[in-house]
Amino acid sequence: MPLSAVIVDDEQLARDELAYLLKNVGDVDVVAQGKNGLEAVSLIKEHNPDLVFLDVQMPGLDGFGVIKKLLDKKVPLPKIVFATAFDQYAVKAFEVNAVDYLLKPFDKKRVAQSVQRARSKQEPGLLPAEKIDNLVRMLEMQKPQLSKILLKSVGRMLLVDQREICYASIEDGVITVVTAGMSGFEGHSNCRTLEELLDSLDPNLFWRAHRSFLVNINRIREVVPWFKSSYQLRMDDKKQTEVPVSRAQTKRLRELFGL
Repeated sequence: MPLSAVIVDDEQLARDELAYLLKNVGDVDVVAQGKNGLEAVSLIKEHNPDLVFLDVQMPGLDGFGVIKKLLDKKVPLPKIVFATAFDQYAVKAFEVNAVDYLLKPFDKKRVAQSVQRARSKQEPGLLPAEKIDNLVRMLEMQKPQLSKILLKSVGRMLLVDQREICYASIEDGVITVVTAGMSGFEGHSNCRTLEELLDSLDPNLFWRAHRSFLVNINRIREVVPWFKSSYQLRMDDKKQTEVPVSRAQTKRLRELFGL
């Protein structure tokens, strides 16, 4: 019997490559593909696959978040193969009964080994939720610490955790960074462009929603429909600022949140 599989990766080329390699391996039926974490949860619930190839680094709901949401919803967990560009995410994976992990770029022989490992697992069905929960916690501990950002505010130089940043904007060559929550504040970055600032931020957290705005995906409070099928983002700062989404980024917004 062929194994049913779901592939989830936010990069189309990665999905296509993995699907092609699995087709060459044989005895694997790719029943669905998803491009973000929300789609992953939906597809796993719908298809109940034997095996899921799950990207770790996805904006919004990442691979860890997918597993947590499945656990929260008490959805039976399939065998999971993590796909990542960074081997530190795989530390201790086998100790908690993960099937395997694949490093990008994918290798035909290595993909075949993952399929074989999935087949040779002794337990007849699904991974125990407790062990997957342990895996999530242990892998998250391996995530590299985010560097802090220096901001100038009212004559002071403050170090701010990236996760506290709500959004950044640029006007007349000056970059303003706004932190989240009712106690949030505004400061200025030494960076000359938003591209330069984005290079120093976690790409899994921050998204260039507009040529003049960067946003922290986890600090979006509401997606607001706007005129002519466009959107604005209501942010989690004390002013609940509305940030425009450029037409070029509307497709990315739909992908991120399954609109």
